[in-house]
Amino acid sequence: MATHADAALVMQGIGKCYQSPGQAPVDVLHALDLSLAPGDFVALMGPSGSGKSTLMNLLGCLDTPSAGSYRIGDTAVEGLSGDALAALRNRFFGFVFQGFNLLPRANLIDNVALPLMYAGLSHRERQKRAIAMLDRVGLGGLGERTPARLSGGQQQRVAIARALANEPAWVLADEPTGNLDSTTSAHIMALFDTLNSQGVSIIMVTHEEDVAAHARRVIRLQDGRIQSDVSAGAAGNHQSVT
Repeated sequence: MATHADAALVMQGIGKCYQSPGQAPVDVLHALDLSLAPGDFVALMGPSGSGKSTLMNLLGCLDTPSAGSYRIGDTAVEGLSGDALAALRNRFFGFVFQGFNLLPRANLIDNVALPLMYAGLSHRERQKRAIAMLDRVGLGGLGERTPARLSGGQQQRVAIARALANEPAWVLADEPTGNLDSTTSAHIMALFDTLNSQGVSIIMVTHEEDVAAHARRVIRLQDGRIQSDVSAGAAGNHQSVT
């Protein structure tokens, strides 16, 4: 498990440019500076095309920057090989996606245990960890079921349990309530609130203001740049932090 002490995320001058063959380059992020501390609960917001999903991919080492520097604790990300990036990703991050991405024929225990196959744990240890994570998200006793027997909210809880399985320093959630109704969304966000209070650091992409209101810090992007970065006060007020 990556400890809180070595899990700060620091970006300086980050740029990201995409270029398809025969096409002009497209700059998605521009000279972006960002520092995230362990324990944060951060919402990334902005219109379509603002760069928020690209930023999330860079933070989670699913992609690499075209310019600038990115450090996770004492580790510089730029220049790492694909295998080194994968190892860093598995050590520090768990991912939750809008579409759940569960294996339909596997039971819940095996779905949650999937990231542990590369953690050097025995089959018995992986199963035990998966059962504990299902308990943590309120699905204790349902481990033998398949995803098709669950509601959308329950499937998202399984996805969250899977993200927690490796005990990552950060959970990255991309539109985690996008496929859920308002009541189920509220339940999922209450779970994120609880996890954050227990020390889980969270970065979440969302376009929903009521979902973003759960975060301690809201970062808004516009045209590949940070437009605002505000931190929630104790009474729910927001204060600029940049």
